[in-house]
Amino acid sequence: MNNEESAIRTTYFSIAGNIVLAVIKGLAGFFGNSYALIADAIESTTDIFSSLLVLFGLKYAKRPADENHPYGHGKIEPLITFLVVGFLITSATIIAYESIMNILTPHKTPKSWTLLVLGGIILWKEISYRVVLKKVSKPIAPP
Repeated sequence: MNNEESAIRTTYFSIAGNIVLAVIKGLAGFFGNSYALIADAIESTTDIFSSLLVLFGLKYAKRPADENHPYGHGKIEPLITFLVVGFLITSATIIAYESIMNILTPHKTPKSWTLLVLGGIILWKEISYRVVLKKVSKPIAPP
């Protein structure tokens, strides 16, 4: 498996993991009165869209040169990076605004079981990190 295939597989893994995390965080945040988990669900949702953009960029960049793109399609990668950064800035702004509004508004204390959810999320993130690190750090066989 080459670097491009490994990057695509890793991106699919990231998308699937973030979909599950976004749903769990959103539900736990809503039912557990945890605005931190809701904010984290928003961040995971942004990660899903960012990963979809990266996936599109990886697949588009692989296309061979053609009449309109004599040097190939690799220049889409900086554009995709710019869009991903835009998503991150937008989500950070929304989360910051909502956090300020929630600090200023009295609300119920989060349920204690939300700490178990957070512990599970931390564990999942660590396992995911190690899986991706293992995939990325594998030596690549020469073509």
